[in-house]
Amino acid sequence: MSFMPYVPPEQLMKDRSDFAHKGIARGKSVIGLEYADSIMLIAENPSATLHKISEIYDRIAFAGVGKYSEFEDLRISGVRLADLRGYSYGREDVRARDLANAYSQALSTIFTQQMKPYEVEILVAEVAEDGGHDEIYHVLFDGTVTDEHGFVAIGGHADELSEAVKSAYQPDWDLPTAVREAVKALSTAEGRTVEAGSIETGVLDRTRAARRKFRRLSEDEVASVLAG
Repeated sequence: MSFMPYVPPEQLMKDRSDFAHKGIARGKSVIGLEYADSIMLIAENPSATLHKISEIYDRIAFAGVGKYSEFEDLRISGVRLADLRGYSYGREDVRARDLANAYSQALSTIFTQQMKPYEVEILVAEVAEDGGHDEIYHVLFDGTVTDEHGFVAIGGHADELSEAVKSAYQPDWDLPTAVREAVKALSTAEGRTVEAGSIETGVLDRTRAARRKFRRLSEDEVASVLAG
């Protein structure tokens, strides 16, 4: 008679959770925060081509930490879903909340039904029109989704980053101040100086006249802000 090992469900979920946490902890962290004009997503990322921060749709951005191939797969799926919804209904019907819920359901299914969970944490952010309410959603590897306010840090040094940002955060920061304070927090969490050349920054700027509110800050822009 063959032996069929039995693992209690709670132990199986704990093992998967521990595995995902370890994978995420090996990656660089991301900070998302609201500032005077909109929302900024910033991370340490030495690669110039493999982005941790990207545009999803007109007023929606995405950031991921952990295993690049896995959160890039999620990003692409989000772009496709947003395009389909915008084409089928209207551009105004594409909302970060719906994307976050879709990501939550997908990650929950992967976590409970597949042998290996995704080693990722993601942020989905949407900047509102003038007078509206900005939204930042934090989605964990097991599908848990939370609505964040003000600022949020994800990744291996999330706790240290949150404390560093919390001690200085002001919602009326302008963009240069937000960049400087976020880089300072990243440096504090890493225990070393994070150089401008390894900083990736994307903003959802509600003041842009264009329909698409997302833009990247160039290395020169970041260096100029940090030198100022």
